[in-house]
Amino acid sequence: MERYFQPEIECASREQIKAWQDERLVPTVRRVYENVPYYRHLMEEKGVTPDDIRSTDDLHKLPFLTKEDLRQAYPYGLLAVPLQDCVRIQSTSGTTGRRVVAFYTQHDIDLWEECCARAIVAAGGTKDDVVHVSYGYGLFTGGPGLNGGSHKLGSLTLPMSSGNTDRQIQFMCDLGSTILCCTPSYAAYLAESIIERGLRDQIKLKAGIFGAEAWSEEMRQDIQEKLGIKAYDIYGLTEISGPGVSFECSDQHGMHINEDHFIPEIIDPNTGEVLPEGSVGELVFTCITKDAFPLLRYRTRDICVLNYELCPCGRTHVRMSKPMGRSDDMLIVKGVNVFPSQIETVLLNKGYPANYQIIVTRENNSDKLEVQVEMTPEMFSDNLSKVSVREKELVDALKAMLGIYAVVKLVAPKSITRSEGKAVRVIDKRKLY
Repeated sequence: MERYFQPEIECASREQIKAWQDERLVPTVRRVYENVPYYRHLMEEKGVTPDDIRSTDDLHKLPFLTKEDLRQAYPYGLLAVPLQDCVRIQSTSGTTGRRVVAFYTQHDIDLWEECCARAIVAAGGTKDDVVHVSYGYGLFTGGPGLNGGSHKLGSLTLPMSSGNTDRQIQFMCDLGSTILCCTPSYAAYLAESIIERGLRDQIKLKAGIFGAEAWSEEMRQDIQEKLGIKAYDIYGLTEISGPGVSFECSDQHGMHINEDHFIPEIIDPNTGEVLPEGSVGELVFTCITKDAFPLLRYRTRDICVLNYELCPCGRTHVRMSKPMGRSDDMLIVKGVNVFPSQIETVLLNKGYPANYQIIVTRENNSDKLEVQVEMTPEMFSDNLSKVSVREKELVDALKAMLGIYAVVKLVAPKSITRSEGKAVRVIDKRKLY
């Protein structure tokens, strides 16, 4: 039994998990109320005091936190400990506005790395593995999180970071990397590059831990087939800690949430009402073990469902589905909700590579949805009439999936810019007008 598969925690009864959460939530709420004026103000506005929170049954009484709150409170407004007790910050990219900065004590980092170690073990990792970390390092949480988790486990860790694909592949071959950690879009690019170089038989990978962006089940199957691995999902947010908030096990039917550290809820994204078990809605997290940055009822904007059924792997912690989209990033085209994952599913089912771009414009007060799709080299050799037939087939398939018409343009292989980090799938030009 590996050290970071902790059956006494990960296989505990639902009653025990709730008891831990009750025990940890109550003092966390009081500490936040006493040390974070920003959140205390939100509680007072709602007429809630720490005395009103006696267990997780009272969680719904607390106000939500959103990314906008984190921006308003930037940089120190949600810090719950003296700054001198913090040893690190991590940050979001800031591409959609003011950066979100998260603070960590050494205790916070230890717990975060423990969660990531659990994820590696769930993917079959041991101290004998070579963990190849191709997530970005620096302020981005991906690299530091999986790097720390690998160290906790005692695996040989390759801190590759993203980029320099030739070197990535050389080290995979020379050092015998067995577990790859990166974004799914970069994993797909690496697979494509390995096959092109004729090095598939020199790769010793057995598993991949992929996260930081949405990816479909079809994309998973494509990566697994090309690299000959089992591909595991991992989930996290900078605001909550980073990767390792939840992770897949060998059953690959949902990601186990580390419920001894995080309490999940599913709410109606429009009303904020907590939804019954099994409902699809927005995921909300409450941190119950963090020192520096313990967010309460943080709205992730990720749309998913929670599954409390016993997992075949034996873990009892609730599983969250792969996020189906984001309530804030979801495209609304001609009044219809459109998720990029829906389009990706159609493309991969039709045999196209996972390289595409969605462009939304507005012409004459009407939305226009265009999907640019790379062809395989074999498709690219087709004559124009055959390409037109392929485009028509995709138009019909997308109409059946989305319920609206999309323009499809088949483009040359490798004409869409590859990403070594998060892939840019959507360009919404309506925001520029």
